[in-house]
Amino acid sequence: MQRNILIIEDDKDIANLERMHIAELSHKVKVAYDGIVGLAEIESKSYDLVVLDINLPGIDGIEICRRIRAKTNKTRILMLSSKSTEIDRVLGLEMGADDYMVKPFSVMELKAKVKALCRRMADCELNDNIEPSNIIDIGTMVIDASRRNVRVHGGEIELTAKEFDLLTYFAQHPGVVFNRDQLLYHVWGYSHSGYEHTVNSHINRLRAKIETNPDAPEFILTVWGVGYKFTEAHSKTLQ
Repeated sequence: MQRNILIIEDDKDIANLERMHIAELSHKVKVAYDGIVGLAEIESKSYDLVVLDINLPGIDGIEICRRIRAKTNKTRILMLSSKSTEIDRVLGLEMGADDYMVKPFSVMELKAKVKALCRRMADCELNDNIEPSNIIDIGTMVIDASRRNVRVHGGEIELTAKEFDLLTYFAQHPGVVFNRDQLLYHVWGYSHSGYEHTVNSHINRLRAKIETNPDAPEFILTVWGVGYKFTEAHSKTLQ
């Protein structure tokens, strides 16, 4: 399936290389060479995937990522940086990026990551079209997995794409204890292995949004010395 892809990259040689090889995958590709132009393009048109450099003139990639996520969880974000420090990678992921590459990268790696993100889009779109909806009912919380909607005490909760994926994975396995490595594998995938504190920060943000008292959670429970589990109380799945 052809996708609309935007590259935001100020190095024209790298941008043109990315455009050429992503276009070889039969996608429609557009390039913006600075953050201001790139953000304006995103706000004026819907893109399936944004290949986003962190270090941009005008508006940096972290801020653009944050603004994309404030608008939608559906657009996939592949973040690029010449920096290889852990903090840059983690910051990009915590702002809502779906994956990350460090420059210099190979053409094969770029294509593989674009293909993987497009497959994930297709999987989500397939789930969106499944009827009846897959509903997970935990009493005061209701998760509509196909529509990616969460309600707690009747009120809708705004979650990032990764927060929703993490919550849904927990809720689909009530009572099962997962350590951080397992959650990274199942929710983030191999590419983020080694960043276990990313799990902690996502769980903390989830608790702040869904728990009445985050210090005494009723949904996502800590199993000391092991990891986390989702409550078994009143949990049921309706097909």
